[in-house]
Amino acid sequence: MSPLPAQVWTRVRSLLPTRADFAAMTRDPRRDLLAGLTVAIVALPLALGFGVSSGLGAEAGLATAVVAGALAALFGGSNLQVSGPTGAMTVVLVPIVAQYGPGGVLTVGLLAGVLLLALAVLKAGRYMRYVPAPVVEGFTLGIACVIGLQQVPNALGVTAPEGDSVLMVTWRAVEEFVRAPNWTATGLALGVAAVMLLGARWRPAVPFSIVAVVAATAAAQLFHLDGAAPIGALPSGLPAPSLDFLELSALGSLLAPALAVAALAALESLLSATVADGMTTGQKHDPDRELFGQGVANLAAPLFGGVPATAAIARTAVNVRSGAGSRLAALTHAAVLAVIVFAAAPLVSRIPLAALAGVLIATAVRMVEAGALRAMVRSTRSDAVVLVLTAVATLVLDLVLAVVIGLVVAGALALRAVAVQARIDRTDAPSEPPAVHSDAEHVPPSEHIATYRVDGPLFFAGAHRVLLELSEVAGVRVVILRLARVTTMDATGALALKEAVEDLSRRGIAVLACGIRPAHRRTLASVGALEALRDREYATGPEALAAAHAHLGRTGPLPAGTA
Repeated sequence: MSPLPAQVWTRVRSLLPTRADFAAMTRDPRRDLLAGLTVAIVALPLALGFGVSSGLGAEAGLATAVVAGALAALFGGSNLQVSGPTGAMTVVLVPIVAQYGPGGVLTVGLLAGVLLLALAVLKAGRYMRYVPAPVVEGFTLGIACVIGLQQVPNALGVTAPEGDSVLMVTWRAVEEFVRAPNWTATGLALGVAAVMLLGARWRPAVPFSIVAVVAATAAAQLFHLDGAAPIGALPSGLPAPSLDFLELSALGSLLAPALAVAALAALESLLSATVADGMTTGQKHDPDRELFGQGVANLAAPLFGGVPATAAIARTAVNVRSGAGSRLAALTHAAVLAVIVFAAAPLVSRIPLAALAGVLIATAVRMVEAGALRAMVRSTRSDAVVLVLTAVATLVLDLVLAVVIGLVVAGALALRAVAVQARIDRTDAPSEPPAVHSDAEHVPPSEHIATYRVDGPLFFAGAHRVLLELSEVAGVRVVILRLARVTTMDATGALALKEAVEDLSRRGIAVLACGIRPAHRRTLASVGALEALRDREYATGPEALAAAHAHLGRTGPLPAGTA
């Protein structure tokens, strides 16, 4: 076997489930089984609804929840993650269905699975650690708002209005409710939410979501509540696995949509796993394994007619809040959905949609950690801006764009904070630490020599601002630039330094440099800055100062530098 395939196989083996994963399932199986049952009850209407919304039908949503949910739970990198069809993914899939048809969506899911596996093998998941905490908190807050608002139509007992914006749909649902109030549905939704929120404070170990849903269903059946619309008829059975949808000639045109789907699956899954870690203690996901699990899930789901899947933060939040401690809960969720598909569809079809809306409203409320939000907002103004902007963008726009906006703004504010740390000070006397020069080498400065020390990063965010003072130098014949304290330098910083040197040289002021770090020499050489300092670069401050004094005492070239 050649070295490259051997390395790939070694990498793949490191992404497979371990003995520790299975051992964790035996620690508290009762809690995991109850959590999985709770998640399954919540996931059922979501799977059906997202399947219909995608354009492939309720069967596709159920197939995704069962197949992708089980495989992502088994092969993923989080003990708490629950996967399946999601609203964010549905938004991406609708135009693909319109352009390429159902077969195109299944092919896109297959390609996305391959891309996710490649990302896992290439260790791309580690880059998720660079997402700032305010972006994650803002994303969580925004998603909680979206989840809560999505339940308003069912909670009010009205037909979900048409519209792409969750805010617009919510507003239209409220208007419809005002015209024809349905207090039965509203009472059930608020009652279920209240039981869950109050019960969690009273007895955290009791699965009040199941208690509340069962009670609401029993009340709707016993009292024949007309305003409590049930889930309705469910499809039974999963289709046999097949690749009949695959058209090799269409792979090229479907690659771009597959990239978008894979990016969304990776982003949503890793953010969801990060949020899940923050909702509990003692849990930490493996981002590369999570990508691998999502890749396996998306490879298999299309074979059963399922839509592309990703981790679902709403179901993951329910899982965590229900007391899940291992991946047994997510596996149970998939198994329960499979049983429902094959055996219990008539029974589950009677659950009021309003009751399920109440479950998700309570989940959305419990997702928001008020203490963490207050701490983040009080931390710095930049953190507060990033958090609020990400939350608003998640609510008004979409998940991917919201995270991109949050990252861009956070990056810009971070660069600004780093850039202001850079400064240039006129010292006119050696003050380098002993490692740079010794007092024995001290040479007195001259009124015709100006010495400047550059501190901090010299890069695109502030290089020209830092070196602006050099353009105002007057009344001297020699300028010494001490660069030992420059922490980082990019091409923009090196170019700004070169321009400053050339500007001073044109005005008849000789420029000497000392203390250039070896790590910065390549950058300086690439833009010609070292050439501009040819024979005027010195290792230490005293050497540069001695050369400057020699220049003042004679005409002609400066003594050659030692560096």
